[in-house]
Amino acid sequence: MAFQVQVLPSGRAFEASAEETLLAAGLRQGVGLPYGCKDGACGSCKCKKLSGEVSHGPHQSKALSPEEEAQGLVLTCCATPLSDIVLESRQVVSAGAFPIKKMPARVLSLEKASPDVMVVKLQLPANDTTQYHAGQYIDFLLRDGDRRSYSMANAPHTLQPGQSVIELHIRHMPGGKFTDHVFGAMKEKEIQRIEGPQGSFFLREDSAKPIVFLASGTGFAPIKAILEHMLHRGIARDAVLYWGGRRPHDLYLEGWLRAQMPQMPWLRYVPVVSDALPEDQWQGRTGFVHQAVLADLPDLSGHEVYACGAPVVIDAAQRDFALAGLPSEAFYADSFISAADKAA
Repeated sequence: MAFQVQVLPSGRAFEASAEETLLAAGLRQGVGLPYGCKDGACGSCKCKKLSGEVSHGPHQSKALSPEEEAQGLVLTCCATPLSDIVLESRQVVSAGAFPIKKMPARVLSLEKASPDVMVVKLQLPANDTTQYHAGQYIDFLLRDGDRRSYSMANAPHTLQPGQSVIELHIRHMPGGKFTDHVFGAMKEKEIQRIEGPQGSFFLREDSAKPIVFLASGTGFAPIKAILEHMLHRGIARDAVLYWGGRRPHDLYLEGWLRAQMPQMPWLRYVPVVSDALPEDQWQGRTGFVHQAVLADLPDLSGHEVYACGAPVVIDAAQRDFALAGLPSEAFYADSFISAADKAA
């Protein structure tokens, strides 16, 4: 049996069966609800249910607490309909413009950017016409059915016909099934299966608000793609990037960033290190990266925030930035949920 799902205030609608999630049904019919992990772990797809009933599959309480569920909030990535539904979501996007495709990809190059970050470039098939928004991610499809998600770190305009290459920044998680392979046995010319583009983390170009980019570790990858896109499109909105790491080497492409900044006079850059050692001789900002934002910008009511990285950073930023006046609809996030996080 199929139920009708309407999304306000956009007025867009789609059908969903009782056997599929609201998110999957929407994406299948070209109605792009916001999402991140698709596993009930990050909360990016959370929206308000105005009417109707749903059944929630397994999910983490930090993504949707019992109190939030009682208030009518739903996780579309793990909610299936029990009746016709009316949702409220202000971040509906036309995801159908860029179809999600499965394809083989050849490892073109592997380059260590820091002791635990590998820049991996993948060559897409010669006849591929993949399109994506700067900021989206791909899934690696592993042989046992598992997936691993990584953001594309280059803007879509860099893909050339017959020479389409995507760049990924992969952090080593010791003991991780996939990252142990990346930092061990993976070789150039190796073939991987991927699927994408995925996710709703990308620049909303219909806004003129100043931007705060917040990155922790390899959360810089999708922000790098967005910066390349802005430069290519001549988008000159006032922006500031706060990039945080434990030690200076976690800011693994800072040289690239500083080399590009003369072309981006609209961008300020604030590096923040939380656990520098004496031998690092760090002279810059210290502490938690989201707190550096609040120290500089105690009133965020007129800004948009694009935050990407570790869940603990994203969760803290979302909570504390709301207290600083940031509207919930102005906080766009991509929380890097690891396989261990999902298993938890």
